[in-house]
Amino acid sequence: MVGLKLFNTRCGVNEVTPHLAAIEADVQDLIETHMDTMLGVRFLASEFVIDCVDGGRIDSLGLDENGAPVIVEYKRGTDAGVINQGLYYMAWLTAHRSTFEGLVRDRLGATAAAQVLWSVPRLICVAGDFTRYDAHAVREHRRSIDLVRYRYFGSDHFGLETVASVTGHSAEAKRVRRRAPGAQPVRQQGGAMTELAAAVDEVLVGLGDGVTRIQRKQYRAYQRLRNFACLIPPQQTKVLVYLKADPTTVDLVPDFTRDVTGLGHHGTGDLEVQLRSERDLERAQDLFRLSYAAA
Repeated sequence: MVGLKLFNTRCGVNEVTPHLAAIEADVQDLIETHMDTMLGVRFLASEFVIDCVDGGRIDSLGLDENGAPVIVEYKRGTDAGVINQGLYYMAWLTAHRSTFEGLVRDRLGATAAAQVLWSVPRLICVAGDFTRYDAHAVREHRRSIDLVRYRYFGSDHFGLETVASVTGHSAEAKRVRRRAPGAQPVRQQGGAMTELAAAVDEVLVGLGDGVTRIQRKQYRAYQRLRNFACLIPPQQTKVLVYLKADPTTVDLVPDFTRDVTGLGHHGTGDLEVQLRSERDLERAQDLFRLSYAAA
């Protein structure tokens, strides 16, 4: 974001100068109003007061696409204390699960409250900037932390850039690295569709550094800041992947791609990709990259 230059080409070429918010509350209000679109998080509460000796207010509470609790903390500029402050609130949150689940029940219903994924609570820090020490610090913690830099561009554009993203250690969530060039993909034992699902996993992981797998009973999510793909356990004759790519921008092919907007299914994403062979997987890779870029 700092190195990005934005130009308005409507009347000649004029650079749109990036700037910070006038006050921290402007950033908080904007993101809370559009949290699902910007962060892939369902908004639950603002300025949530915690009941402990030292007290405090959590800027924003939410629930991400996979059911994980999310704390969002905001700073107008660069603030070395934002990570420690967020970790303090996260410690309180994990020690008061029933309070959070009650909030989810009140806002989203009993079903959502019963499916909260406590193995991977997340902290998202949104600030004007971060130092290299901040990026190093998050890698030393056994927590899921995203550092997100914001900028306003003129009066009509707002940008978010992930500076660092680390996933805490758990059985359900795993941060994976891309395979080294020439390394062979890991194959699982089982039928053809199980092997095809393993190949899909390799491709999705290989789209970029720091992809996160989130394992739920009904699907496996692949996440940057937001989900970009969800892999359904293989069926007898096909493997289903749901992508965040916009189905209206894709040439849909019968028995390969389908618009599932408004249709119930496990995982997230409105574009269903049906894979029956390695050839289908090859055909799908442009769609995978499109969805990854959109996340």
